[in-house]
Amino acid sequence: MTTVIRVQDRETESSRNIIQDDKPPSLGCFGWFIIFIAIIITIGLLPVTIFMCIKIVKEYERAVIFRLGRIVDKKPKGPGIFFVLPCTDTFRKVDLRTVTFDIPAQEFLTKDSVTVSVDGVVYFRVFDPICSVANVSNAGHATQLLAQTTLRNVLGTKSLSELLSDREGISYNMQTALDEATSVWGIKVERVEIKDVKLPLQLQRAMAAEAEATREARAKVIAAEGEMNASRALKEASLVIAESPSALQLRYLQTLNTIAAEKNSTIIFPLPIDIIQHFTSKKE
Repeated sequence: MTTVIRVQDRETESSRNIIQDDKPPSLGCFGWFIIFIAIIITIGLLPVTIFMCIKIVKEYERAVIFRLGRIVDKKPKGPGIFFVLPCTDTFRKVDLRTVTFDIPAQEFLTKDSVTVSVDGVVYFRVFDPICSVANVSNAGHATQLLAQTTLRNVLGTKSLSELLSDREGISYNMQTALDEATSVWGIKVERVEIKDVKLPLQLQRAMAAEAEATREARAKVIAAEGEMNASRALKEASLVIAESPSALQLRYLQTLNTIAAEKNSTIIFPLPIDIIQHFTSKKE
């Protein structure tokens, strides 16, 4: 029972803290006095100050209002019309559209000690305007610098073969790392892509020579396997022809038919070796 009561007390305290955090901060007596004077001046000069009080933000923008240096609400204003006090309120517009930037080419050593130059592109957007204004001075520039260091850190743990074959996995790892780091700034990294991988000229020539040698070796192996299969087929064919002598005559006629179909004027008549051996034996 005591543990349950303690857990409930902790939950109520945490909920109270959340409620207190959601409330706007207190400005103090002097702050409210300044605001009261600003309201009186605004009402007194109403025809002139009405244009200074009305502000408009677009559909893809939000406004973070600062009153005497403090954020007024936990939610940004907009889109549409909102009101500010001319003397005490300032606001800052935040664009919620997706922003892209190129990661400059980064030279680094891979896991197998190969110098590689890699560049990429990052897509991000602001999902919390207040955090992007209050927690970092320039969210876009900070994200660009973090993307450069993250690219070097992630690719430094990969070998050259993994870098060339697993681009999707590397992009996902970079996106996850950037998203975790920039969530405090109110930034959501939507996509990271590796654009180009530049290898040194000597390495390119070495890889091309290696690939050419591999292709030549594979072609020789395939040719040798073809000759072996052809020799086996010829052996089986010779055994079949040896069983029936008429098959050799039919094969001879078929060869003559093939030669005649090609419109050749030369006809070759094969001479059996047995006849030559018969004459040579008589001479001896």
